Amino acid sequence: MKEILAKYIPERAVQAACNLIVKNKVHLKIVSQRVTRHGDYRRMPNGQHRITINASSNKYRFFITLIHEIAHLVAFEQYGRTIKPHGIEWKRTFQQLMLPFIHPDIFPSTLLPIIAHHFKNPRASSDTDEKLALALKQYDPENDKNYIFEIPLGSRFRLYNGKIFQRGNKRIKRYECVELSTGRTYLFNPNAEVELLN
Repeated sequence: MKEILAKYIPERAVQAACNLIVKNKVHLKIVSQRVTRHGDYRRMPNGQHRITINASSNKYRFFITLIHEIAHLVAFEQYGRTIKPHGIEWKRTFQQLMLPFIHPDIFPSTLLPIIAHHFKNPRASSDTDEKLALALKQYDPENDKNYIFEIPLGSRFRLYNGKIFQRGNKRIKRYECVELSTGRTYLFNPNAEVELLN
């Protein structure tokens, strides 16, 4: 397991991450990229804990996702399955599990203060924290994608599924965007990755 994890997470975190996986009896499954999520946790009918994470060359995003999903498992086991998936129990558990890793041996100095700030009150997804999402994006392979919040008002963009939209105004946290073929309005997270059209 160590050899596999070493491909996906920072080297100095490998042993401790292995220990967490073994201690919590996690069946870890690494899958090809899914657009809608970085990872998920499920308790299987046989009682096994399965965590599925997108294969990624961004070791820092993969690692944060791994601890995020282990925090779901630990919180459910500790507080019961009636808690909210991203409620206060999960947040506390995520903070406790992540704290030993917020260290310059594991994260680069450019990321460290942003990660430390994020974990004062972790969100349901690292993608909804604009500063953290932008900081993590610097460690992704080069691509031609932009975040919604980076593109100008009124500009057109294409989604992974080929649909074309026009960016509208921000409503509290999300952006109103109109699908050009139907005229329907959809709300987008600020950090949805899209292809900007000229």
